[in-house]
Amino acid sequence: MKFLNSKGLTGNDDLDFDGTWAVLASSLREINTKNPSNLSFEQLYRNAYKLVLKKKGDALYEKVKNFERDWLLNEVQPPILAVLSISLFAGDAGGSATTNTNEKRVAGERLMKSLKHAWEDHNTGMNMTTDVLMYMDRVYCADNRKPSIFTTSMGQFRDYVLRAPIPSYDGMTIATLLFTVILDQIQMERDGDLIDRALIRSCVYILEGLYETEEEEEVTKLYLTSFEPAFLAASREFYRNEGQSLLRTTDAGTFCRHTKRRLAEESDRCRSTLSPLTLSKINSVIEKEMIKDLIRDVVGLPGSGVQFMLDNDRLEELQMIYDLISKVDPKKEELKSAVSKRIVELGTEINNAAITNSQSQPVKLSNPSTEQPDSEAKATTERPLNQQTAAAVKWVDDILLLKDKYDNVLNTSFNSDQGLQTAFSRSFTDFINNFDRSSEYLSLFFDENMKKGIKGKTENEVDALLDKGITLLRYVQDKDMFERYYKKHLSRRLLMKRSVSMDAERQMISKMKMEVGNSFTQKIESMFKDMAVSEDLSSNYKQHIARLGDPDPRRADIDVNVLTSTMWPLETMGQSYHEGDSRPTCIFPPAIDKIKQGFEKFYLDKHSGRQLSWQANMGTADIRAYFPESKGKVKSRELNVSTYAMVILLLFNDLPPGESITCEEIQAKTNIPMHELTRNLQSLAVAPKTRVLLKEPMSKEVKPSDKFFFNESFYSQFTKIKIGVVTSGNKVEDQDERKETEKKNNDTRGGIIEAAIVRIMKQRKELTHQKLITEVIQQLTSRFLPDVTMVKKRIESLIEREYLDRVEDAERPAYHYLA
Repeated sequence: MKFLNSKGLTGNDDLDFDGTWAVLASSLREINTKNPSNLSFEQLYRNAYKLVLKKKGDALYEKVKNFERDWLLNEVQPPILAVLSISLFAGDAGGSATTNTNEKRVAGERLMKSLKHAWEDHNTGMNMTTDVLMYMDRVYCADNRKPSIFTTSMGQFRDYVLRAPIPSYDGMTIATLLFTVILDQIQMERDGDLIDRALIRSCVYILEGLYETEEEEEVTKLYLTSFEPAFLAASREFYRNEGQSLLRTTDAGTFCRHTKRRLAEESDRCRSTLSPLTLSKINSVIEKEMIKDLIRDVVGLPGSGVQFMLDNDRLEELQMIYDLISKVDPKKEELKSAVSKRIVELGTEINNAAITNSQSQPVKLSNPSTEQPDSEAKATTERPLNQQTAAAVKWVDDILLLKDKYDNVLNTSFNSDQGLQTAFSRSFTDFINNFDRSSEYLSLFFDENMKKGIKGKTENEVDALLDKGITLLRYVQDKDMFERYYKKHLSRRLLMKRSVSMDAERQMISKMKMEVGNSFTQKIESMFKDMAVSEDLSSNYKQHIARLGDPDPRRADIDVNVLTSTMWPLETMGQSYHEGDSRPTCIFPPAIDKIKQGFEKFYLDKHSGRQLSWQANMGTADIRAYFPESKGKVKSRELNVSTYAMVILLLFNDLPPGESITCEEIQAKTNIPMHELTRNLQSLAVAPKTRVLLKEPMSKEVKPSDKFFFNESFYSQFTKIKIGVVTSGNKVEDQDERKETEKKNNDTRGGIIEAAIVRIMKQRKELTHQKLITEVIQQLTSRFLPDVTMVKKRIESLIEREYLDRVEDAERPAYHYLA
């Protein structure tokens, strides 16, 4: 289309406004009736141009405005009203129970199609009209700050079509009916019916193209001011009712799946049917009505909630519930609380099961008179765990299984959420530290694995096992108690040479050092150092004996472990003695005593000023025993026994055949403590496959008057026989032993607390009582959780010994350091 400029037009040209308008009006009618083919747009533009140029722009503007108003009122509105059906007025946005859904859909589609066509025709016509009146928009409207004729006509469509009242229905307009129709269609789709999405989208375009004001600001779109609030209100009511219904009739997994599906549906609906502007708002509605307001009930649903999901490995459902909660609560408090509660419950069950298992009756010794099949002859080399130790190992294994399970839940379903991971750790810490034997049981777990459990495992498998154990150590608050037990159990492994792999032992020490620091492993590392030094020492001693040229070919070899008394838990490595009692000194046979004295001289010559204290209860011996066989032959057996058992057996070398010696006499000649003597005699004379002595009378119990004979008829198909001491090895402490250990540990803690107090006060010089308590607890928490009462007692002790002094006239109790 070509347009003319003002060149060639003069102010003297005659202009007939009415005639010119009549031509324009006739042309506008042709445009609105979609019959513009015969029009000369160049001539029409020139006519409008002349009117504006002759200062008739105001009149022209009003004429066009009134023309379009009349056209909408008389030509556009009536056909729309004509398609309205009675079925559209039955019920509200939620639908009608008495109106056929299909009828409602068809009637609604008729209305929407009618509005769609009217809107498209109006837009097409007004675009052509705007081209004709372009000069008026550019000059008159701009100079007089009036909206363009297109904007004005859009407002007229809003006022004279959409907001046209519907006869016989007070207060109802075409727009409100359109909103109801669209909401009904959406409800039908939510109920599973198919709807014409494209048609609804066309009507939404109408609402998005119309504004409340002539300024046409984004927030004044009719869609946002009128339809969207109605849509959100209807949706809010729908999802509130649906959420309550689902809660009553379905399980938690179904609820989560349904909610997730609803969110996806609404997202799709906003992209394809309504407007992306509504997406965040409708999501907020669903999140509030179906998640925020109901999630606590969903999480706690009996038989299907989070506890059920956890117990039955419903990882997909747990992920859904995590995703839903994440939308309304960044901290996931409800989920965190439910999972933490379940962890503590399961952990408490493990604790209670361990207590029950440890209190079960231990397996009794077989009747000494009952013969066992030869296939069981190797039983002495792989002793079964005693009941309490088995309970301890099972306790750790069960916790590790629980930890693995919830780690999998965390990584698979909870997106490795840091907040939930912290809550998990806190829950494990709670129930592990509620079990007063956690430190001892964890140490026994390591002990059994170092002795047998890691046999046959690859390096990676051993590393993974140790890492899991260290993870549990991280949860244990009383790490000093764990250290005490670990040293006790480690000392037995080292001295009895029971460790499967020294590399694994050192690897464990390295991991503990990384977890809890150098101070924790200092004494443990010294134990390994003592063993290495002792190995060299024994080698040097053997070389020393070789140089002396001892003429006795039957001289016994000796391997001595020299232990630094301050580094090894000597007081806990044998049967406990009451405080103040010292272990009786064993009386060795003359041949052994001679060797013992020879080593002492060798050692003290090299290390003057030191004192050796022999711990016979901690050693072992290999001795050769000779038993007569048929045809006068004598066959030897190598017996691996405890040092005490060696001392007992050597007494029988001096007895004539068939002679006996009583338990009381053995005790007098050896000075072995009675309870240790009893255990060793049971191993030598009661255990059926290692009965190298005979007991009279034969019974499990050993009395001082019982007689013991050398069993010349002893037979074993094995050349080397290991005779373990009855109930020897690491086992769970009884109540008395436990109290003694706790007492010793508390004494140690007292010294550590005092050192921390002095260290803090030396640096701070002066502190209030509360701040001192707080700093002491903060410093020591990584090792153990100090008892406040104990800290107060240590402060009082330091004041008495003049390390600290109270600050006089202080508002709050305070102390200052005395240099």
